[in-house]
Amino acid sequence: MKFLVLWQIELGLLSPEMARAVGGMPAYGKRMEEQGKVLARYHVVGSHGGAWIYQVDSHEEFERLLAMAPVFNFAHYTIHALAEMTPPSD
Repeated sequence: MKFLVLWQIELGLLSPEMARAVGGMPAYGKRMEEQGKVLARYHVVGSHGGAWIYQVDSHEEFERLLAMAPVFNFAHYTIHALAEMTPPSD
């Protein structure tokens, strides 16, 4: 299962805790990539957030990994389930 996660920091929650959380995202993302759980990470230009593609075995695993993100409590998320685009069968 693949999910596109667009996340944006809620600037109204700006605090030292949020700054530490944002600082922890690169290490979290690298660890998720090394485990094969994040296929790609992008910064959304002009935004305080990112676009990540997760690859997981279940919805439960996805929810658990998302909740482990350092910025989980400081960001808004838009989540899209992804499906492979395959040509129609003849």
